[in-house]
Amino acid sequence: MGVEVRKKQGESGNSLLFSFTKRIKRSGVLKEARKRRFRGRAQSRLKRKRSAIHRDAKRKDFERQKKLGLI
Repeated sequence: MGVEVRKKQGESGNSLLFSFTKRIKRSGVLKEARKRRFRGRAQSRLKRKRSAIHRDAKRKDFERQKKLGLI
């Protein structure tokens, strides 16, 4: 997926850079690159389940403390 921008007659470098940036954003290349860059390895099913249980317990504890006026 390549993006090409050609310089028009009498167009300044800044204007060319602006149009290139605009076209890159519209094409979705930047979004896809960022998504791929920070994508980690998939977690195992057991690890996801334990994490969900832990989050639920923390949330319930927070709500309980809030009701008691400790937070």
